[in-house]
Amino acid sequence: MAQRFDTLNERLTRFIREQKIFFVSTAPADGRVNLSPKGMDSLRVLDDSSVAWLNVTGSGNETAAHVQENGRMTLMFCAFEGNPLILRLYGTATVYHQHDAEWAQWYSKFDPIPGARQVFVLNIEIVQTSCGMAVPLFDYQGERELLRDWAVKKGEAGIRAYWAEKNQLTLDGKATGVFSLKCKASDVLQHGTGYCYFEKD
Repeated sequence: MAQRFDTLNERLTRFIREQKIFFVSTAPADGRVNLSPKGMDSLRVLDDSSVAWLNVTGSGNETAAHVQENGRMTLMFCAFEGNPLILRLYGTATVYHQHDAEWAQWYSKFDPIPGARQVFVLNIEIVQTSCGMAVPLFDYQGERELLRDWAVKKGEAGIRAYWAEKNQLTLDGKATGVFSLKCKASDVLQHGTGYCYFEKD
């Protein structure tokens, strides 16, 4: 049954490192809750009270806006093989964008992934386990390469243009902070390495 801890221990840290998928949940003060599955070897346990995960470009960017607003985040891990277990990490997160001074420091903790967009660092406040006896058994077959291939094909300028079009506002219209300054769409397209807030021409 459920157990609560203040920090990670060696057993739970090992469990996290063995997982191929984890789930991230955030929510604004008002608006829609976001829940996303993550893979691609994108999570690192930093110590017994913090983890970091690398966010790759996708169709939405809800997590960044929610974290900037209130910092609340829950990560969930499930055992899909072996002994049943569900592990949740509750805490407060910080988001680091590519235009932040700390980006290089945090990004260096991961193998480079095309389309990398943000790093989130979660300071763990509660660690909770539960039985997981109703979670089905699944066999891991491998990683999908589709998102990686898409990002490579887009290239850096193409990725930033995609951010400008798709990643600046949440479903509730909240700013994600993916760009740091205000500029026009043409600036994003012509200067793909620039950091700017999108404004239609």
